[in-house]
Amino acid sequence: MRGRVAYLPTYAQMQAFTATRDAQTEDQLWICEHPPVYTQGLAGKAEHVLQPGEIPVVSTNRGGQITYHGPGQVVAYPMIDLRRAGYFVKEYVYRIEEAVIQTLAQFGVTGHRVGGAPGIYVRPHDPGSHAMLAQRPMRRAADGTAAPAPLDFTGLAKIAALGIKVSRNCTYHGVALNVQMDLEPFARINPCGYAGLQTVDLSTIGVSVGWSDAADLLSKKLATYLAP
Repeated sequence: MRGRVAYLPTYAQMQAFTATRDAQTEDQLWICEHPPVYTQGLAGKAEHVLQPGEIPVVSTNRGGQITYHGPGQVVAYPMIDLRRAGYFVKEYVYRIEEAVIQTLAQFGVTGHRVGGAPGIYVRPHDPGSHAMLAQRPMRRAADGTAAPAPLDFTGLAKIAALGIKVSRNCTYHGVALNVQMDLEPFARINPCGYAGLQTVDLSTIGVSVGWSDAADLLSKKLATYLAP
């Protein structure tokens, strides 16, 4: 547990660790929270940053778009040698998401995946519902092939954002779970590039848990699900 640490030095330390590690370097899992900061991924577009105000915007080399980090959010940075772990990037992302889903389940909350939109979502008005989400609608492209329709987040809100980087088969960046936050800064961006996407935390959906307890549980689930 690293506690509350500034984003930029942590980002630099992740890069340095990954650049200098070798086949014998043990994997690490950093758990922390950050002072208010917006981070922009490689796919980020300036128009998704609406009114950042006094909150700094930091460009990063992770995948994805714009997101917000702030106090009351558990941020996990797994630094895994995927070659040694024995699985590929797609499964790595699935395992991270599963760790979040199982963390939420401990609090009676059902986490959902949305195809094409990494991260974990909940039904804020019925967070314990196990009902399956509607299948992603499909439309036909001009050439006759199937293509996904725009994503519909009706009835859903994002509770965990995911963005990773893989360098020399080793991962950094990671996942952020909203526990008990000031959610207002999310309204100043299009979270993960989706205009109007609602963002919630555990406290918003009726779960009262401290940062340390949530961080401890998420770290244990990540250690379990990211094991070789």
